[in-house]
Amino acid sequence: MEELKEFRKSLKLTSQEFADKIEVSKSLYEKVENGFRKPSREFTTKLKSKYPQFDVNIFFTT
Repeated sequence: MEELKEFRKSLKLTSQEFADKIEVSKSLYEKVENGFRKPSREFTTKLKSKYPQFDVNIFFTT
């Protein structure tokens, strides 16, 4: 999920720091970011709660 990676990098956060901020494990975050796993409802809810400016709808296209 290139958009998620670009967003994280725009915030100048490591994957561990970003995972901590949205309260998920680094392992889960990296699986979603690298496209190995689809994000759960809980993941998208936490992401949207912390970063409302990020469009979670990208997870539901293609």
